[in-house]
Order: sequence, then C-alpha cells, then structure tokens
Amino acid sequence: MRPMAKSLGGFRTALAAGWIALVAVGFLLARARGITISAALPVVAAFLAEYPFYLAAGFPAVRERLAGPRLPAILLASVLLPYLICSLNVPGFQWMAVARLAALVLALGLWYRVLPATVLADAAFLLLVAFVMLGRYFDGIYPELFRQKLSILGTLALFYTSVLVLMLERRIHETGFGFLPTRRDWAVGALHYGYFLVLGAPLALALDAVHLSKAAPVWTVAGTFLGFLWVVALWEEFLFRGVLQQWLEEWTWAFGAQSRTIALAMTAAVFGLAHLWFRGFPNWKWALIATLLGLVCGHARNQTGGIRAGVVTHALVVATWRAFFF
Repeated sequence: MRPMAKSLGGFRTALAAGWIALVAVGFLLARARGITISAALPVVAAFLAEYPFYLAAGFPAVRERLAGPRLPAILLASVLLPYLICSLNVPGFQWMAVARLAALVLALGLWYRVLPATVLADAAFLLLVAFVMLGRYFDGIYPELFRQKLSILGTLALFYTSVLVLMLERRIHETGFGFLPTRRDWAVGALHYGYFLVLGAPLALALDAVHLSKAAPVWTVAGTFLGFLWVVALWEEFLFRGVLQQWLEEWTWAFGAQSRTIALAMTAAVFGLAHLWFRGFPNWKWALIATLLGLVCGHARNQTGGIRAGVVTHALVVATWRAFFF
C-alpha cells in the first residue's frame, strides 16, 4: 500500500473511531446530567464538525491537502460552523461574537500572507496566540449551556489553526507533530518522566505547591493522560519545543554550539512564565515547576529530534499530579 493511501486510511479510521467516541461520551454525559438528547444534539454535533479539522493537523498527507490559497477560508469555515451549530439552542444570537471569532481566525490564517517570515512577525504570532489563551478570549464568545462552558471549542480551534498556519504557511521544519508516539518516543519520554519525578516532585513539595491526596479513580487518570497526550501537551510541546525552541536555536546562531543549550533554557523559562497565571497571578511556585518540566521536555526533544517524547513526558507528569496530588 502506498504511504499516501495508508495515511488517508489511517485518517479515516481515526475519524470514524473519534466520531463514535464523541457521540457515545456526549450522550452518556447528557444522560448523567439529566439533559434530553434533543437539547444535547447541537453540542455533540458541534464537536463532530470540528473534530476532522483537529485530526487533520496530525496526518501529514491530509494536512498538505489543506495547503494553498484556500487555507484561510477553510480555517474560517472550520471554526464558524461548530460555533453556529452549538448556538442553535441559545436565545439572543450574538453577531458580535461571530465577528470576534472570524477576526481572530482570519488574523491567524492570513498572518504569513500579509507579513514576511521575520523574527518580529514570528514572535508577534506566538504572542497573539498566548494573549488569546491567557486572556480567555473565547469565554466571551461561546455560549454556556447546561452549566458547561463551550469555549473549549474555541480552544481546540486555536490549537489546530496555529498548527496548520505554522506548518503550511510558515513552513517550519518538521516537529514530529502527531498523535501516535513511536517506541523510541515512549522510551525516551518515560525516562525523562523519571528525571522529572526525581527533581520535580521534591521541588513541588518543598515549595508547598502540591499536597498529597487520595488516589484518583483509574478512569480519571487515564482520561487525563490521553487528553494531554492528544490535545493539551501535544499543542504546548509543539508551540514551545517544536516552534519556539527551534526558532531560538536559529536566532542565537551566533553563539555556535551553545545556541542549542541557550534555546533550551530560554524556552523553558518562557514556558515557566506562561504558568504564572495558573491558579492566580502571579504563581511563582508553579512557574518554577513548569520551568523544570520545560527543561526536561526540551531535553527529550533534543534527544529524539521531535516533540512526541516530550509530549509523553508532559502527559505522564500531569496524569501523576492529577492522580496523587491536589
């Protein structure tokens, strides 16, 4: 079987499996909360509509099919369609929210079509993404239904939009972005997870940043691990270790062989500073812990040449924290 056909076949399989899982989880949650199927249907449909675009980012052959002049329009449609679907049951439709959402997506999608790929433009792109995340931009756009914020749809859209723009428009070097770590990624990631446990756990306890708690249910820990492996850690490792660390290596080329070490340290520091907003600003304790995690994940990236080993480390660390600490 040709690599292209194999990749497309894998995408279709993952798409079908994901749709089935989303429908099952959506309706099980609705039933548990006493929500009727008719009321839950628009929310489930919104996630079903957005999922293929998120999935496409991790399949190179599918991702490349989106490249070209039509990418900004595809991104706009991929974000607005789920928003419109999930707003079907919401009274008082907000056109300003649609305008804010469209403005952000078009700004990202057209960024490298308007601006040259310079250090300033690259740094500004990452700052815009950070502003959207840290400023909770989507909270004022997406509706809240059944005491559940749907801004996660916007967050997921930001994830795949930034990935697709950087890989298809900016054409950054291959980062290893994907959903299935290799055997080596698992091995290196697990090893660096051990490094972090030896260094990070004593640090977190010494700073009084975490406290031991009753072990969480296995299904909760497993869900946390997979959620970070395939979503949160994957995106963060892409942006920090795959993109920023790579760019810093290029920007500090004058330091010769030391540029890689400098880029690793600087990226870890920025990663730590991004966690100042965690559980109340300024949270210096978590910033220090996150900096250490950034160093460990960055080292894993340097060892394997891709981000997925660091994603494994990152996901294991968070799952362990959620399992035994609060």
